[in-house]
Amino acid sequence: MFNIFSQIAERACQGQAASRDEALTILNSSDDDLIELVAATSRVRRKFFSNLVKINYLVNLKSGLCPEDCGYCSQRLGSDTDVLKYPWLPKADAQRQAEFGLSGGASRVCLVASGRGPSNRDVGKVSDMVTSIKSSNPDVEVCACLGFLKDGQAETLKTAGVDAYNHNLNTAESHYPEICSTHTFADRVDTVTRARNAGMSPCSGLIVGMGETHEQVVEAIESLRAVDSDSIPVNFLIPFDDTPLAGTYELSPHKAMRILCAIRLMCPDRELRIAGGREMHLRSWQPVSLHVANSLFLGDYLTVEGQTAEADLDMIVDGGFQIVGADEPAAALRDRVLAHRNAHRAATSPGPEPQTTPEEQAGDISLPCGKKTSVSAAPGGNLTVPTIRRRGAGTQYEPNA
Repeated sequence: MFNIFSQIAERACQGQAASRDEALTILNSSDDDLIELVAATSRVRRKFFSNLVKINYLVNLKSGLCPEDCGYCSQRLGSDTDVLKYPWLPKADAQRQAEFGLSGGASRVCLVASGRGPSNRDVGKVSDMVTSIKSSNPDVEVCACLGFLKDGQAETLKTAGVDAYNHNLNTAESHYPEICSTHTFADRVDTVTRARNAGMSPCSGLIVGMGETHEQVVEAIESLRAVDSDSIPVNFLIPFDDTPLAGTYELSPHKAMRILCAIRLMCPDRELRIAGGREMHLRSWQPVSLHVANSLFLGDYLTVEGQTAEADLDMIVDGGFQIVGADEPAAALRDRVLAHRNAHRAATSPGPEPQTTPEEQAGDISLPCGKKTSVSAAPGGNLTVPTIRRRGAGTQYEPNA
């Protein structure tokens, strides 16, 4: 298969995206061929992004109690998942959370709020936050993710300094009715289009592992190309309890890697970001995935904890990468961040962060819903099962950045 992968990659390096049939060949390839596939795909990643990794940082401005019924989401209508629930963060708190991410090497801050979409008052509130963040950090990129946009809201956000707008297509249009009934795929396309037309960079990606076929993965990638997504975050399903997709385990590290390779080869010059669920599904392949993807979220996600920020920075350093926008080598930044964090915690910590119990350390892991189950209850037996976020925005504890 190496010659086939190499030929696809060579054309992608010249700007010719992989075809639908070629992407299906990639997705249907065997585990034995994976290293050859990654080697070929990594040439495309290096061609367009050299040895750079872009660090993004999430700030959850408003958490929980969403009226939409997206089947994958812990914040969905009617969910009893024990995620943090809080109203809008004050502007000062939002800026403080953003500063943590920036000090950890992030060049883009992603401001996210739960809900169907913002009111005009909400848009004004976020605009004030953006002005505050950029006044102290003029070089930072700000991405907003507030749900469906109405007339004039995209333009207001752009005027306030929002650089990008995130609104994921999530899955193929043919699969969308299986995961949500309160809005349509066309609704999502409409908001991405509004953001692009207002001059913001479209950020739109996928959630994989939700029962979609290989053909539907390719269909979704083609839709991302159609909306001209500049940045493609790839989330790997976390099967939250108390959601319709609870207990869904369809991904392996190898399958997740093939999906990333297909996206890279179909979208060769677009930012490709490993996002939520990567720790659970890529597992020990996370460092390898950065030879295909060129971007990640630092630390925690909206409702669950990620691996430590230090581990994220270690992946970058150990892989021989440098950080976009950093004015120092990645290793120096990592060491500085670690030293600063240790000193800051020692001086200002309000108290110990929640710790795992001996039972959890022995193998019973807290699921995103907060319930306990043995890791062996999930396929594979060695899954890193995420825990509910209990630090950062909406808490008294420092974020994982």
